[in-house]
Amino acid sequence: MGNPFPGYRRCACVVAVLLGSGALAQPAGAQHGLDAFYWLNEINKASLVMVVEQEIVPRSLGTQIANAMAEVIADAEVPGAPRSGDYLQVERLLIAAGGPEVTRLHSGRSRQDIGATMRRLFLRDDLLVAAEALNAAREALLEKAEAHPDAIMPAYTWGVQAQPVSFGHYLLGYSEALARSAERLRQAWARLNLSPLGAAALGTSSFAVNRPRLAELLGFDGVIDNSLDANQISPVDSGVELVSIAASSALTINLLLADITTQYAQTRPWLVLSEGASTGVSSIMPQKRNPTGIVRLRALGSTVVGDAQSYLVQAHNVGSGMHDYKGDQPNHVLQQASIMFESLASLIGQLELDEERALDEVNAEYSTTTELANTLQREAGVAFRVGHHFASELVNFGRGNGLRPSEIPYADAQRIYSDAARTLGMSSVELPLDEASFRRSLRAENMVRTSKGLGGPQPAEVRRMLAEQTSALDWDRQWLSDTRDRLADATERLGEAFEQLRTEP
Repeated sequence: MGNPFPGYRRCACVVAVLLGSGALAQPAGAQHGLDAFYWLNEINKASLVMVVEQEIVPRSLGTQIANAMAEVIADAEVPGAPRSGDYLQVERLLIAAGGPEVTRLHSGRSRQDIGATMRRLFLRDDLLVAAEALNAAREALLEKAEAHPDAIMPAYTWGVQAQPVSFGHYLLGYSEALARSAERLRQAWARLNLSPLGAAALGTSSFAVNRPRLAELLGFDGVIDNSLDANQISPVDSGVELVSIAASSALTINLLLADITTQYAQTRPWLVLSEGASTGVSSIMPQKRNPTGIVRLRALGSTVVGDAQSYLVQAHNVGSGMHDYKGDQPNHVLQQASIMFESLASLIGQLELDEERALDEVNAEYSTTTELANTLQREAGVAFRVGHHFASELVNFGRGNGLRPSEIPYADAQRIYSDAARTLGMSSVELPLDEASFRRSLRAENMVRTSKGLGGPQPAEVRRMLAEQTSALDWDRQWLSDTRDRLADATERLGEAFEQLRTEP
């Protein structure tokens, strides 16, 4: 029978823990990293320290087991030696090294809680890697926003130019969305970094297993309280939460890519990729500069979304205790998300803004006429709907005559306003703006820089949001560093406690 949970190499061994398939053993190699064999032995070390402390196993036998474990670990470091993630296979090696009494290590445990614990150990590593890659992508967006904070560009709704914004404002919108993804990862960490170990198969055991101590030794922040939930229920919602965060991030990134792609096909796009890693050439058309980086990143996002949905389908409608939802699919999704974030950081670094062309695109359209209506209300007391009707008629006139907003004769603007005012039954039908005010209200720079709303595109708000998001990124990086330090400290303390057992009492 083949592997029922295909996926990347290391987590196949988690399934081996549960199913006992020798075919799923970890391949040998000189550099293994934190593979399933490594984590299984860390779990064994923690269990040994705990059972000795709880006097489930005598201290002298603890030393015997510790030395047998050390021998098995050392043997696996020899090039070509097997590194199995199946507890039963490793247990046979322990017996060979220390005799059958070493199996008392397994008191109050099952392959079920070992497997559940190993899944979380792998997932928390993948979560932290994804968080680091996400932080790098956010930094790339913030750096690009800081390079062009006030450059004017068009923004769209319904696929139609809606209002001008600044490039800094635009990119900060996407970096803020990705900051929410970072927040979701931190929140997910609080639920993920809880230990199932000691729950046994699902109902604990008659041994006085100290589950909080096991959690502490492995760097977990606590335990999953209910032992049935620990092994048989929580894997579903933990996996769903993580793949959903990854999928949500992919949707945000693909929104950005869709924006870039839409205008990239223009004869004179204002967002282009510098020639290099993110562009490709045609074998027949010498003028082509294909946005291959955009296409690759979009495909990564689609893969993340698709694989996340596949996990939901696979975990759906399955009774607790089955293995369908206990595979490595969430790990795979997180790993793909990490690559996606890294690719986004690279792409943003190669993104170039043509400020003059972006402003020209705004000036060629009528997205500033909202401000014309606002100006009429604010400076002349004209009801917004009256100003809106006038502005709409002005747009029809300008487009009908092939004119840009700046090219509309002031006399025609006066006439159009008078006609609109009469249509709406206004008593005063003269345009209450002089030509200078009329022209100013239609300039994109004026509309962007005089905006007063919180979170708007005006320079002061862009600077404020840039500073706040930079501070938030610094905080997230510190959280990541502190979290890794805590895990490293736990690993060091576990190693010290294990080595103490190797010394005769």
